[in-house]
Order: sequence, then structure tokens, then C-alpha cells
Amino acid sequence: MRSSVAVTLLVGCVGAAVLRGQVPASGSLLVLAKSDQTLSIVDPATLKVLGQVPSGPDPHEVVASTDGRFAYISNYNGGGNMITEVDLAAVKALPPIDLGPLRAPHGLVFVGGKLWFTAEGAKVIGSYDPALKKVDWVLGTGQNRTHMIFVSHDLKRIVTSNVSSATMTIIEKSAGGGRAGGPPPTGNRGRGPGGPAGGPQGDWDETVVPVGRGAEGFDVSPDGKEIWAANAQDGTVSIIDVATKTVTQTLAANIQGANRLKFTPDGKLVFVSTLRGSDLAIFDTATRSDVKRLKIGRGAAGIQMQPDGLRAYVACTPDDYVAVIDLKSLEVVGHIEAGRQPDGLAWAMRR
Repeated sequence: MRSSVAVTLLVGCVGAAVLRGQVPASGSLLVLAKSDQTLSIVDPATLKVLGQVPSGPDPHEVVASTDGRFAYISNYNGGGNMITEVDLAAVKALPPIDLGPLRAPHGLVFVGGKLWFTAEGAKVIGSYDPALKKVDWVLGTGQNRTHMIFVSHDLKRIVTSNVSSATMTIIEKSAGGGRAGGPPPTGNRGRGPGGPAGGPQGDWDETVVPVGRGAEGFDVSPDGKEIWAANAQDGTVSIIDVATKTVTQTLAANIQGANRLKFTPDGKLVFVSTLRGSDLAIFDTATRSDVKRLKIGRGAAGIQMQPDGLRAYVACTPDDYVAVIDLKSLEVVGHIEAGRQPDGLAWAMRR
């Protein structure tokens, strides 16, 4: 039985701490609202908003640090160069991170104690060291609109989608490379300007894989063997074998305007959202078949999987709510109202 949970925003000044210290230890959902320019912290048990802070201009993506203490928001802002940092415990926005010439930040992940990001305007990816408070590494992709990013936990593989080039880039550590913590080696190969210590030392090999037009949302399977990329202009999904770095299959998915793509934690299903339709597309990864088209609203963007595999959250941007989906029944079981035009979603786990 479907139910709708109306969430009333707590009264208080935006930017002030609301229910200070109430971020659940079991984890919380982070929701960006583009029109309101806010970040909301949501209790997944009650679907209530616990706190809200300013997100900075034109927020697109958000990610939490591994310990769940901080969140980072990419401020796309027409080619701006800012990432907003938020103290989740204090529910407080901190001074923004200035990326200098690295403009139009978008995709974000937090791995190995570093914030990894894309910067479309500079056609690069980079990493930011929160301890040193500086960008410690930059690598060019040579592709147009390098948009979303994945970094493996062992820090040896990076994947990006390049929207306007209709490509995916697989970037791998050269033999003998690794993220070193000691002094940088001689030279500046594969490192950012000046080669700061603690950056991803050594060389990287880049493989550009042609996919469909408008490749944007993508995900790497939990076993690390496949990359699924949604091609917004073609309405298709490209499946890439990581070992051979080749497209093994292109699904005629009929998802025009595909925005985000996510695997379920068990790797059995793939969710694809689109801002051009009312359906969330769900695919079986083993059979490559269409499992369900779930009506969730007039369109959708960000997708976040709950780590325990019980729920998924989908930002229904035109409808001003986040749909809550039960991963067993594949039905909508609730809605979260966390500001106008929700988009980027993330999960914060206190450790």
C-alpha cells in the first residue's frame, strides 16, 4: 500500500543549526534543493528534515566525507569555481573551497580521505585534501563536459562520463603506481601543479571509450566488472566491460533525457532516472531486461541507494519532492519534501 509522508520543514533561520547534534548515527540522507539553494539533512527512519543550511549558488551534486562529519557541494554556477563545505554535526556552512581556474565543478566522490571532483570548464578531474585545504592533484581528460566521476576504493581506477564528447574515460594507475604519502618523486608526471606531497603520485593511463550521445549518469557495478552509462540523447544504455575497456552491449532502453543511473547495493538491478518523463526505469543486470517502469512524478534526477539495500531515494525535481522506493516491492512508499527542485542526493554515515 502506498503512503505519502509530508515533511514539514522546521522553523528557523536558514543557516542556523536546527536540532543540533541530531544527525542519526545510523546514517542520514542529504538533499540538495536547487531553487531554494539549500542542503537538507533528512532522518531516513522518520523522513523528517532535521536541519537545513545554505548550499551556495546553483548546487548540483553533494557527497559526504567517509566519517559523515562533512558534506561537499559542487556549485556549477554557470562556470563558477566553488565547492561549498558543510559541517553536518553543527549543521553549518563553512567557507567555500576556491578552485581557482578549475571552473564548473560538478561530479563529486569522497575516497581515501580526499574529495575527488570534475571541473567541466577546465576539462579536468582533481582531488582536494581537506587536511591541507588545497587541491593536491589535477589530471586533464581532453574531453568535453567531463561530468560525473567514480574512484575505486583502492585508488587505482577512476571513471568519468564526458557528456558532449559522447565518451567514457577509464583512468588507471600505471604499474607500480599508488597514492603515496611521502615526498613526491622527481618530476611532475601525472601530478598537479607543483606536485604536492600526498597527491596521487606516479603515472596514469587513460582509455577513452566511445558510447552514446549525451552520456551523463553512470555507475560501476558493485563487483567492479562493468560500467553502465545512460546516454541522454540516444535514449540508450552502454554496458562497458572494465577488463577489456570496450562496449559489450548497447541497450535500446528508450530513456530519452536520462539523467542518473545507479546499481542497487546487491548489483542485481539498475535504476535510471529521466527529467523528460514520469517513469523510473528499472533493469535486471543479469538478463539485461526491463523489469519495471515505475511512475514517480513528472521527471527525476538524483538517485541514492540506502546502504542496507532496503530503500532507494529519487529526486523528483519538477514535483518538489524526493520519492522513497522500497527495493523489495519496487513501489513508492513515501515522499520527502525538502525544498524546491531537489537534485543531488547523498548518504552520510557517522563513524
